Amino acid sequence: MKWVYKYDENFIWLAGGEIEIDLGNGQQIPEGYTLKQPTDGLYIAKYDPVKDEWFESASQEYIDSFQPDPLPSDDVTLLKKQVALLTYQISQFQKGGAS
Repeated sequence: MKWVYKYDENFIWLAGGEIEIDLGNGQQIPEGYTLKQPTDGLYIAKYDPVKDEWFESASQEYIDSFQPDPLPSDDVTLLKKQVALLTYQISQFQKGGAS
């Protein structure tokens, strides 16, 4: 038994459309399916039947839309100061002193 992976008419992977087939008993791979498993980490996996491989078809703008916005520099500076203070306090505590 082998898993086959479904793609649509534009060769875009249809997650959850996988089926198991029995190649040993002569069952054929249905049209719109491939034995090649989509690569992990693809946002919009697209299949290339000529190369028999999956590739990323999402635009960089689409991928970037899932990334969290960076913290404003003021927040980053504040966090750095807090980390430095906590590190100092921990070192003082480990030495047995108080700050």
